[in-house]
Amino acid sequence: MTLTSRGAATRRRIVAGAADEIRAQGVFSVTLDDVLARTATSKSQLFHYFPGGKEELFLAVARHEAERVIADQQPELDALTSWQAWRDWRDKVVARYREQGQDCPLSIAVSEAGRSTQATRAVVSGLMERWQARLAAGIRHMQTAGEAAPDLDPDRAARALLAGIQGGVLLLMSTGSAAHLEAALDEGIAALRRVAATA
Repeated sequence: MTLTSRGAATRRRIVAGAADEIRAQGVFSVTLDDVLARTATSKSQLFHYFPGGKEELFLAVARHEAERVIADQQPELDALTSWQAWRDWRDKVVARYREQGQDCPLSIAVSEAGRSTQATRAVVSGLMERWQARLAAGIRHMQTAGEAAPDLDPDRAARALLAGIQGGVLLLMSTGSAAHLEAALDEGIAALRRVAATA
């Protein structure tokens, strides 16, 4: 669908409102009527922008939240060129997720995958691939600088960091404590440095 600038802004407003409603109620509780009320949108207008209804709208929300996950880590995520830069990124990730609490785009994007459609799984897979690629690029930079061992597999190390982050965020949302997220990041980065020290 080709949209005017005004139409694109309206569509973004609906998606953002739906994301807010999901944060308030949970992804499996929100109805289209909830979204209509929050965004002051008519049913005909909503179906104009999302002819596939709730499934299409929630897929757009998952994409929106996936973009937020990457954007919230910038510019640090794309500047992992020293151990201090890695520390700055780690601090930003922890601070951001502690601040967000239940208002967590990673959780919303991933929980939408719980609907188990090919499209939603593709959104989450795409998010993880982009995130992993940025982390792997940072690891490769450290290898080039002689700060990480040349035989380290950057993609595997990036996957391990991502797994730690996702688990840490889940536990933060369950317990209110960022301790697990901090430990996962600290140990993951320390492992990169230990490998460099023993190379």
